[in-house]
Amino acid sequence: MSKEISKNTEQTVPSTTTDGITWGPWSAIITLLVIFFIESLIATLAIVIYAALKSQSVSVATNWLSNSVSWEFWYTLLAETLTVVGVMTFIRYKKGNWRAIGLYRPKKEDLAWPFIGLLIYYPIYLIVVSVLATAVKLNLNQQQNIGFSQSTTGWPLILVFISLVILPPIAEEIAFRGFLYSGLKKSLPKIWAVILTGVIFAIPHALESQNGGLLWVAAIDTFILSAVLCWLREKTGRLYAGMGLHALKNFIAFASIFLIQYHF
Repeated sequence: MSKEISKNTEQTVPSTTTDGITWGPWSAIITLLVIFFIESLIATLAIVIYAALKSQSVSVATNWLSNSVSWEFWYTLLAETLTVVGVMTFIRYKKGNWRAIGLYRPKKEDLAWPFIGLLIYYPIYLIVVSVLATAVKLNLNQQQNIGFSQSTTGWPLILVFISLVILPPIAEEIAFRGFLYSGLKKSLPKIWAVILTGVIFAIPHALESQNGGLLWVAAIDTFILSAVLCWLREKTGRLYAGMGLHALKNFIAFASIFLIQYHF
């Protein structure tokens, strides 16, 4: 009987050991940076080439990416898809195990964990930001460049929703809390794997300020979020709870920017 209980428990919460992880910290970091560079380059070149085929200049393609919801959507879709393909290709090349990064079959419990994670993440974020705003005069009014106009309405808003709420949580959880975190913790203590994953995840967000400079609020926000996402990965053994929390967090931001703040 005890063996049956143990077996059922293992099936409910998959192992988060380093079994099946055939890459280490440095290869995880370098490979992820290379993947991000290549996917960004290919996605940009694809749009430039399409513009050239339509007898349009590079400046026109750049304008599409800056002012067209449709083209920003296609860029995001291509870039995020290439990120996932790149990670999966590397794992297969290294003869690793996709399940080792948390891609087990989803369980019904994965539906509840994102809300638990949200209840943990937001209080921590509010406390840390409040303390830093007082202690180091952290500017809480910095604006993040999200790539879409806040005045977007109608059907293009659906494309914005997919681009911000659906695609990034899937691709980024596979890339960061799946591939990167697994590679880091293969040779490092888990606490350092969590910290480094959070730092690497926060850096791109820190560069998204509308007015130049570093967007410290976004960096702190994403670092704390990453820590909670790593906790969910360890708690469930899967990536789906993290994807859910990531999507919930992005949806709250999406609703605040595009639905509540502008339309009401």
